Amino acid sequence: MRLPERLPRETGRDYALRTIKDNIIRLELAPGSQISENELAVEMGLSRTPVREALIELSRVKIIETYPQRKSVVSLIDNDLVEEARFMRDVLECAVVELVCEKATLEDIERLMVNVRLQNFYMDNFYPDSLMALDNEFHDILFDIAKKSQVRSLMQSLSMHFDRVRNMALSAVKSQKIVKDHEDIVTAIINKDGKTARELMEKHLNRYKIDAVELRNQYPDYFK
Repeated sequence: MRLPERLPRETGRDYALRTIKDNIIRLELAPGSQISENELAVEMGLSRTPVREALIELSRVKIIETYPQRKSVVSLIDNDLVEEARFMRDVLECAVVELVCEKATLEDIERLMVNVRLQNFYMDNFYPDSLMALDNEFHDILFDIAKKSQVRSLMQSLSMHFDRVRNMALSAVKSQKIVKDHEDIVTAIINKDGKTARELMEKHLNRYKIDAVELRNQYPDYFK
């Protein structure tokens, strides 16, 4: 399991939640795998209470299944939950990218262009972990420009179901189309073309459907 550095003033519960979420999305804690509250606590250097609280929080969004007196299990990928998360992102991010077309400054556009240039570098040299981080950062920047960062934070938990599939697509399918989508979205923002930006974002968030067959072939045990 990957252990990120604990942030200043971060509570044990928040650190446990962030660490477990990150490892689930990165498939370090694979779908269907059993996890032990005690083992997680020892590995993260925490007491059992914050770990238990984090697992309860994750069980509420159905990414963890908990059984009394037994180990918890990372949920298998449920296509209905993936689609629900994609629907939420589609509604919110298509609206956000239209706002960005109205609000983006030259400095904002430069931030997006730097991010995309780095994505191209890591795609060419294939560093999937760095690509996933930059992909997340790209969407974070859009919400920041639109001044909707709190909305981004609130959608993160349910988005985990979708994010696991995104990570698999970056690692397994290795599609240049994901980075190209971002480039095209930035071009639409530069042109202040909200309609095109919305259409591009919708296409981008629907790519997982195109990759679903290949992902199932590569990870047959990860899906319900």
